[in-house]
Amino acid sequence: MSTNGKGMSLTLKVLIGMVTGIFVGLAINLGGMNAEGSFINEYIVGGLFHVVGKMFVSALKMLVVPLVLLSLISGVCGIGNLSTLGRVGGKSFALYMLTTAIAIASAIGLAIIVAPGKGMNAVTAATFTGKEAPPLTDVLINIIPTNPVQALASSEMLQIIFFAILLGISILMVGKKAKHLMQGVEIGNEVMMKMVHIIMSIAPYAVFCLIAQSMAELGLDLLGHLAGYVLVLVAALMLHLFVTLMIILKVFSGLNPVIFLKKMRSVQVFGFSTASSNATIPVTLRTVTERLGVDNSVASFTVPFGATINMDGTAIMQGVATVFIANVYNVELGVMGYLTVILMSVLASVGTAGVPGVGLIMLSMVFTQVGLPVEGIGLILGVDRLLDMIRTAVNVSGDAAVSSIVAKSEGKMDVAVYNDPDAGLVDDADLDIDEALELEMAEVIHQTHDQQ
Repeated sequence: MSTNGKGMSLTLKVLIGMVTGIFVGLAINLGGMNAEGSFINEYIVGGLFHVVGKMFVSALKMLVVPLVLLSLISGVCGIGNLSTLGRVGGKSFALYMLTTAIAIASAIGLAIIVAPGKGMNAVTAATFTGKEAPPLTDVLINIIPTNPVQALASSEMLQIIFFAILLGISILMVGKKAKHLMQGVEIGNEVMMKMVHIIMSIAPYAVFCLIAQSMAELGLDLLGHLAGYVLVLVAALMLHLFVTLMIILKVFSGLNPVIFLKKMRSVQVFGFSTASSNATIPVTLRTVTERLGVDNSVASFTVPFGATINMDGTAIMQGVATVFIANVYNVELGVMGYLTVILMSVLASVGTAGVPGVGLIMLSMVFTQVGLPVEGIGLILGVDRLLDMIRTAVNVSGDAAVSSIVAKSEGKMDVAVYNDPDAGLVDDADLDIDEALELEMAEVIHQTHDQQ
């Protein structure tokens, strides 16, 4: 529903929550009200804002594993044939790698032109200890879970995707005997999507708390010291989101980019607020299927897969950071150095999939490969949290764009839904419990007890 007699749409409420959170957070920070030990710091920023924000992120993460598992099994059975599944997987992987390569190449180009960090003296006090990334061979081996239950419990996304696809294929092979199991999965998937609606209803307040806390703690001081780096990185991220991805969307699918951006606003705000592509999966999946018209059989694969390996925003950060640190330390990388950075980033986006702190792990790998001091990462750590929020918004947009392209190419998209501005908007009525349904469920439960 649009903004009409029934009230504001959820998207508008979330945007208001974000903007209000920015102003409140900055007011607290610039007004000096967030001093260590103060009432505001202890009970508002570190108390109310922190608790509400963390509870909301935890609620979203709570949905990820069951939603991905049920949705992906349902999607595989919905596709109904292995060759189509192979095409969807191949197209998704190729597009994610392509967008990552373009992202880092354009970021390096922009950074070379602007040259942030030129003439800046390296701050020797800055330190950073790089974590070691797992070898690609280990990542490939670990895609297959030795214990599916453990993979589900620890949210190992690639292992969950593998297990769900294999389970979906097995259900297809069993055929009619698995009919009731398949119906149970479909119902379970529908229930999980309803849970997404319920949790999204508190999103405006949670987004306000998340943003207000971040702004109150970060402020603007750090941005001043690294203005060149921050401005180039934000510009590169915006260029990729509003130009590169939209051109790719238009060229490969013919879909209207303006409609896409309008419908993706709430997902981008969620990504910005949580700074986690995985935590945003439930919202991305709901938006891609209900707002953009992508069939669940495609979205259930492309969205969680993209959240795991699609790292356009992280790749852009690596490109700009590489040029920035090279300028700070007066290191000349040359053409081959920059080509190495591009290749390393694309490969690392697969090799470090699902690893915590993936952006900094990938960056330390890249720095080591091209001979830059890893401790230089310490210079940009202060602003990384804020920029990580923007990177995530770009990443989730890339996931949705690739999902739309793949679905359109496979004839698995309802273009009428995509073009309908009101399609899939969450209404407060969606959260109402139908009295007739309540009575129906009560009757079913009574009958079940009577039979026992």
